[in-house]
Amino acid sequence: MNRRRFTLLLKAVLGGSALTLPSDARAADGNGERRRFIVIGAGLSGLAAARRLQSLGHEVLVLEGRDRIGGRTHTSLQWSDLPVDLGASWIHESKGNPLTPLAAELGAKLLTTRYDDSIGYHTDGSEWTAADERLLDELRDRVYEILEVEQDTGADQTLRQALKSLVGSGAPAETRRLVDFILSSEMETEYSGSADQLSTYWYDHADGYSGPDQLFADGFRVLVDHLSAGLNILTGKIVTAIDWSQPEVRVVTASGEYTAEGVLVTLPLGVLKTGGPVFTPPLSAAKRKAIANLGMGLLNKCYLRFPSAFWPDDVDWIEYIPATHGEWTEWVSFTKATGKPVLLGLLAADVAEKMETLSDREIVAGAMAVLRTIYGDAIPDPVEYQITRWNSDPFARGSYSFNAVNSTPAMRSALAAPLGGRLFFAGEATEKTLFASAHGAYLSGLRAADEMG
Repeated sequence: MNRRRFTLLLKAVLGGSALTLPSDARAADGNGERRRFIVIGAGLSGLAAARRLQSLGHEVLVLEGRDRIGGRTHTSLQWSDLPVDLGASWIHESKGNPLTPLAAELGAKLLTTRYDDSIGYHTDGSEWTAADERLLDELRDRVYEILEVEQDTGADQTLRQALKSLVGSGAPAETRRLVDFILSSEMETEYSGSADQLSTYWYDHADGYSGPDQLFADGFRVLVDHLSAGLNILTGKIVTAIDWSQPEVRVVTASGEYTAEGVLVTLPLGVLKTGGPVFTPPLSAAKRKAIANLGMGLLNKCYLRFPSAFWPDDVDWIEYIPATHGEWTEWVSFTKATGKPVLLGLLAADVAEKMETLSDREIVAGAMAVLRTIYGDAIPDPVEYQITRWNSDPFARGSYSFNAVNSTPAMRSALAAPLGGRLFFAGEATEKTLFASAHGAYLSGLRAADEMG
């Protein structure tokens, strides 16, 4: 197992009336028929699907609930000299990643970061020594050995339950703190689920590629703009109901109704878990079970901009072993890649959820307490900051999906399965082995478009 990682213009008055995409302008697809489709959601999966369907000659309307496109990618332009991504940031393992040729196609400038270019600090702020690194590596090997054994024997359980022999009540406090650090930095931050929820069987059931991780110098928005070009997208259209009981699927929003021969749903798993929209007839039992059992995780970001860099300028990652599990264990320095004095603090799972209950001021204060522990009380306050709260976002309700206890990879296939030949599904949560990734979302859209077209 892998451990680490429409060109057609719509003319209609919407005041509660139904809008049917016109049928008198049909062009030929492979079967000589032009079909009419609605895509719900203008994230990467929805845009990829709509783009492909339109290229096949179909009529496509994209309905997006937000007042912007991009979904769980969102490039902030608050800092004019440094666009920052509040959602997806990297083309992970860029060699072989399907987003890499797309980036080349649009001429996007990419910036490389590497996990190996890192530095680590203890709870008291002292830098890790070579001996510390060896000790941590030995403990890490032991953690993964235990998890491999547990994956092959017995019933599924959470990661923390699986490691109880290593971090039980009799274990040294230092061992428990280091294991907590490994769980937080390598599993919770990677998969966005809590160690008290991640499935030991399936948490790492993900495929990857190779090569370094790369950032869009101008943000993920360049890819979103590329995929959305020429598409007919209506924003501010919150879908409340989908009636797929008839050959023509009816999609209901607060400002009007739309019908088409097929509808693609790309809503995040977190939104589906809230019970909306209402499906008539209800979704299949297998699909409802998948929605209930798969986990929706959380990864929040806190960008801090300083007058100048007071940390090492030759590293991409800064790691910290906190006294409290999961608090500010992972930091990304943008100085080496961009030349800007910006640090990005990452919080995942339970601590990310707790973060959303705090004010911006309290969040920044907590982050600065850690940085001052490492670099001293004399370091300056940030001049600006940007903070995310993805769980509070009604159009996301989390960051990305994970494999929780009592879920299986087969549930993702069930979530992806079409219904009645007219209701289709895409999004990162529908990807069996590429979940929790921007490229997984993109590929799911292509897969769904092929099913539809």
